[in-house]
Amino acid sequence: MAIVFDRPKALTDVPFHYCPGCTHGIIHRLVAEVMDEFDIEGKTIGICPVGCSVMAYDYFACDMIEAPHGRAPAVATGVKRALPQNIVFTYQGDGDLAAIGTAETVHAAARGENITVIFINNAIYGMTGGQMAPTTLPNQVTQTTPYGRDVSSAGYPIKMSEMLSTLDGVCLAQRVSVDSIINIVATKKAIKKAFQYQIEGKGFSIVEVLSTCPTNWGLSPEESLQWLRENMIPYYPLGVYKDVEGGGAK
Repeated sequence: MAIVFDRPKALTDVPFHYCPGCTHGIIHRLVAEVMDEFDIEGKTIGICPVGCSVMAYDYFACDMIEAPHGRAPAVATGVKRALPQNIVFTYQGDGDLAAIGTAETVHAAARGENITVIFINNAIYGMTGGQMAPTTLPNQVTQTTPYGRDVSSAGYPIKMSEMLSTLDGVCLAQRVSVDSIINIVATKKAIKKAFQYQIEGKGFSIVEVLSTCPTNWGLSPEESLQWLRENMIPYYPLGVYKDVEGGGAK
């Protein structure tokens, strides 16, 4: 019997530890599928920092390095400069990349480091209990904003793709989602383009993926997908914010 669907070779045969309904697993698979299609597993190095994906080294079959919280772009920079022939990617959450790791992210992008960043935005700190993140929406309830995020005191959410798209060193800044089949397909295309641009030496690429956190949102998996569509996508519009091949802003 012909096999029509199988686990990607770049994904290990290990059960995920993620909460039911979490979309990290979907995104892991897409990254692994892209590695398989480029046949680069043997020369790819992934960097995973602190966050829900802290144990991503258990799931990707390529070489992996654990970075301190927020420092994945700095570690990736060192790895890529030491081993320019290798493919280097980071896999980071919003609490990691857009909070403690903002400086590392912005300056790696400004320098045009030839790395790929997979940025998971679920608008909350997932692993540590559901605190407000830099991406938490206005009026969104979290453990540290029980009455909703008050922008008058907590400020506004950071739109990373829009911000990074203004930097000359960035070759691709795109926001995607995994809430539906059509968006999952688009997400894979974006990840594949980001890896292709690294292979071609074009510079820094970031793919921001809108994701769910059913546990900390206090919703079922199905409700979480709907919440993402109704709340996150209007605030964080999907699209290409910069593409050196395709022209530029969304």
